[in-house]
Amino acid sequence: QVQLVESGGGSVQAGGSLRLSCAVSGDNSGRTSMAWFRQAPGNEREGVAGLYTGSSTTYYSESVKGRFTISQDNAKNTVSLQMNSLKPEDTAMYYCAATPRTYLYSSTALRPQNYRVWGQGTQVTVSS
Repeated sequence: QVQLVESGGGSVQAGGSLRLSCAVSGDNSGRTSMAWFRQAPGNEREGVAGLYTGSSTTYYSESVKGRFTISQDNAKNTVSLQMNSLKPEDTAMYYCAATPRTYLYSSTALRPQNYRVWGQGTQVTVSS
């Protein structure tokens, strides 16, 4: 079983940066694909960045492409989300998720229904 713990959220002004980290423990086979999702109050959970750990192939939603970067550090067992040029609309609870399945397209890699294990979330608030 994989366990995920997010950290790094906080409050920042528009245009600023934050780096979220997801500490991963447990069965390596359970984290073949990993992703970051976010959910704002009243909205559905949306995928923002995904990673196929086998090849470090990454996927991004159009809303964050060019501003966010997902990466993995195998030595530290972490998956990070570097968020630059933050906007007020990026305000949400951010979740790390993992699945043992391989997703090679953004349409599937960023679909929350395809992920089995979730962290508790970390809040990101961007003020204008």
